[in-house]
Amino acid sequence: MRRKLSVMVGVHGQGAGPRWLDPVELEAWIQVAVMMANLPPALDAQLQRDSGLSHFEYEVLSVLSDSRGMRLRMSELAALAGGSVSRLSHVVTRLERRGLVERYPCPDDARSILALLTGDGHRAVVQAAPGYVENVRRLVIDRLGREQIEKLAEIGAAINDEVPRIARDNAQR
Repeated sequence: MRRKLSVMVGVHGQGAGPRWLDPVELEAWIQVAVMMANLPPALDAQLQRDSGLSHFEYEVLSVLSDSRGMRLRMSELAALAGGSVSRLSHVVTRLERRGLVERYPCPDDARSILALLTGDGHRAVVQAAPGYVENVRRLVIDRLGREQIEKLAEIGAAINDEVPRIARDNAQR
């Protein structure tokens, strides 16, 4: 389904006003916006159905499983899992109740809290991974050729490298 966002095109060549999107840029942005809207629920539905985990819960467990000692400071975990510390705190509370994660004070910094992946948490993420990877393949990877996948990785890195800095700048304005 195609959307039109004519409000983002504006009038080109009108002095120092907004930098409007040209038609090619607009189409690229629409495709990114629609993808950002469509992928999370599709990833979430499969994980919920097969593993009883939300996509964000899976990301938290996955990041912890890849971390040294399967533990991280909550602030670092939030950044790596793609959520706020507040959102992470709520999710970790749910994961703690299920015995998948434990929290404890950081021995090096009394102001920090560490999240630790438990044995049950590790088993949960290991069991969820094959279905998740298959779903990622079905939704994204298998739709693209090798060169497109390489270009997608390059594009993602270019955007992801700058988004946190720009978001911080926008929040300070």
